[in-house]
Amino acid sequence: MSALWDTHCHLTGYDRPTDVMAEAAEAGVAIVAVSEDPGQYRMLRTRLGRRPGVVSALGMHPLHAASFAPSDLARFLRLLPDAPWIGEIGLDFSPVGRASRRAQLRIFEAILSDPRTTALPLTIHSRGAELETIERLAQAGASRAILHWYTGPLGLLDQAVNAGLWFSVNPAMIVSTRAQRLLQEIPPDRVLLETDGPFTRHNSKPSRPSDLPDLLPRLAALWSTDKYGARNQLNANQTVFLSPPTTP
Repeated sequence: MSALWDTHCHLTGYDRPTDVMAEAAEAGVAIVAVSEDPGQYRMLRTRLGRRPGVVSALGMHPLHAASFAPSDLARFLRLLPDAPWIGEIGLDFSPVGRASRRAQLRIFEAILSDPRTTALPLTIHSRGAELETIERLAQAGASRAILHWYTGPLGLLDQAVNAGLWFSVNPAMIVSTRAQRLLQEIPPDRVLLETDGPFTRHNSKPSRPSDLPDLLPRLAALWSTDKYGARNQLNANQTVFLSPPTTP
């Protein structure tokens, strides 16, 4: 059976990331190790190399936008040819991010304007800026973009789906009443998994990629199937998402 993918994990946030990777491999889970700036991405690539089951993602987190210099964006763009995945990028207009709105938009739009970006899988932060994020992803034709831990309005789901966007589900969402309502409205064939570990919790502990198989029964209940049906659906989704787009 193919691996489940944790499409959004802050691997550097764990005290013992090598243990986390070993547990994930044992559980049949592959990891996308997101970064928050180009320097952290370079560190990940140096430490992890190109080991099986772990992908390093090139990021510029929106909550750091105020501290990014033009040279940071230039460095991000220089690293693009080497990057297999992009993330975490996006927008955050919640109270904690509102002051840097202009800088966030400038960086996000610059990243999306480069066609090398939209050819790659993307993991996207959109808290408090869901409409602006979806509109810009749609304009860029970013159909391999995942709205990570989507918490926006139900009314925007159709717009996101019509733009070809995906949604990643984590352990915190699966036990949230509001998130469950969202999940019931998202087409099952647009759902992928994530942990956002270690910043979410599972069984009262920081989430780890090896926890993802535990989400299958809960997804099965939402989708009115059994856990094998949920697993098959996720496997099919991953196959579609991970397949590079064909060129005419």
